[in-house]
Amino acid sequence: MKNPFHQESKKESLEEVLENSIQMEEDLMRTYLITAERINDDAELKDRLENFAEGNAKRTKQLIDELQKEK
Repeated sequence: MKNPFHQESKKESLEEVLENSIQMEEDLMRTYLITAERINDDAELKDRLENFAEGNAKRTKQLIDELQKEK
């Protein structure tokens, strides 16, 4: 017989991992955007940083979607 408390613990643990991952992605996105805003002499680097931030935004959205499925 499965322990129902163990299952709940796994679900809470997964939710915690997803929430922490969302926070990390958002922090990275902000860092990339702030850094990109400060770059004036290297358009290529600025563009790459903005692309990194866009990737973080997409991953954040995916993580939020996964978190919503778990709740």
